[in-house]
Formats: sequence, C-alpha cells, structure tokens
Amino acid sequence: MKIRCGWCGTDPLYVAYHDEEWGLPVHDDRTLFEFLILEGAQAGLSWSTILKKRENYRKAFHDFDFKIIAEYTQKDIDRLMADAGIVRNALKINSVVRNAKATLQIIEEFGSLDAYFWRYVKGVPIDNKIKSMSEIPANTELAEKMSKDLKKRGMNFVGPTICYAFMQAVGMVNDHTMDCFRYEEVKQYIR
Repeated sequence: MKIRCGWCGTDPLYVAYHDEEWGLPVHDDRTLFEFLILEGAQAGLSWSTILKKRENYRKAFHDFDFKIIAEYTQKDIDRLMADAGIVRNALKINSVVRNAKATLQIIEEFGSLDAYFWRYVKGVPIDNKIKSMSEIPANTELAEKMSKDLKKRGMNFVGPTICYAFMQAVGMVNDHTMDCFRYEEVKQYIR
C-alpha cells in the first residue's frame, strides 16, 4: 500500500489529483493560469468542491485561454453567473477577467507567465523536506512577495495563502511529506 500525504484522504478524485498532478512542475502558461484561477475560486471553499467543478470551469472559461477571457464582456459575465457548474460568485468571476488582462501584461513584460512565476524560485523547485503535515505552512514570505506583486499588477483573489497553494500545486515547492511515495518522484525535478 502506497503512503500518501495525509491531506488527500481516500476520495478517488483527491487521490488522483495528489498522485498525478500536485507538486509536479508546471511550465505551460495556460495551465499556470488555470491553477491560479482555481486556487482563487477555492477561497472560502474546499479544494474538493473546486476539483469536482474543474471540467465545468474549463468549459465555461474557454479552457482557460486568457487571451479570450481578457475580451469577455458583460454578456459573458451574465452567462457565467447563470452557470451552475461553477462557483457563481460575481467577485470571483469578474476577477478571472481582470486576472486574464493582467496576465497579458505580465507576458508582455516577462515573455511568459512561466518566466514570471518561476523567477520567484530561480527556476528550481524548493524542497521543503516536510516530515509531517503540521510542518506545511499556509503561506511564506515568498508567497507574500508574489501576492503583493500580483496585486500591484491588478490581480485579485491572489492573497498569500492562495499564492502558496498555487506554488504547491504547480511544483514551485515540493511539500509532499517525505514518507509520501510522490516525494521522491517530485524531488527528481529539484537540482
């Protein structure tokens, strides 16, 4: 039997997410944008809720194509507010459009979303060598720095806790516990 991080429990959706995605380094701009938006959508909710709605989010938001989303009009916002397959929160929905516009500006400045985010860890994931769940932080100074900069660039739903969860999800940090079978698999990406 495989040992996993305690947070994923036994829910098949959570287990698959833990085993196949969480903590693997992501360098695709669209996928980075997706994770940033989904982490923001989670605010005040469980990650399980967002995972269950993930495919609906992809359909509703043009597979997280930030170029298309940046052009959304009120008609698109109204369509999204009527979509029971996503979290129908006006602030969160409007933030997706706002964040898409900011993403385009970031890409113009840095060349890619990948270059922007990964510069925070100098292109290499941080191995936190977590021994137990109690050692996993909710946020860090680095996440606070990222959050502050993203907000300065016009984004919202990007507080330090959301930024740290994003960093964990996209593999900027390896927060798998050291006894988890995924720890060593993810560690191979750390130079």
